[in-house]
Amino acid sequence: MKKAFVIFLSAFCLMAITFLHAQTPVTVTGTWNIIAESPLGNGTPVFELNHTSDTTFTGTYRGQLGETAVKGTIKGNKFYLSFDISGNLIEYDGVVDGDTMKGKLKLGTMGEGTFTGTRKK
Repeated sequence: MKKAFVIFLSAFCLMAITFLHAQTPVTVTGTWNIIAESPLGNGTPVFELNHTSDTTFTGTYRGQLGETAVKGTIKGNKFYLSFDISGNLIEYDGVVDGDTMKGKLKLGTMGEGTFTGTRKK
């Protein structure tokens, strides 16, 4: 009986830890160094991002296309951010895993590509 209780208690604790870890919101707050690759060429923009809520964030893009404000949303570990440069909607759609991110980008009517990024420590 005692052994069954210990097994039950251990399993319960493991489930509780897993549940609590899954409930921790993913954050994109910080400085992100990006490597963007597209048929137009490669770039190394930097994003400065800050959460405005658990599911939204704003920030700044600095790169080959200039400098501008960005806005985005995050749900779980998936995020979407966008900004406008000279009438072109630039979109980043990806996933965050700790201090790394990756995904696809759309350069308005100019084409599509992929990106990876790391958060500056």
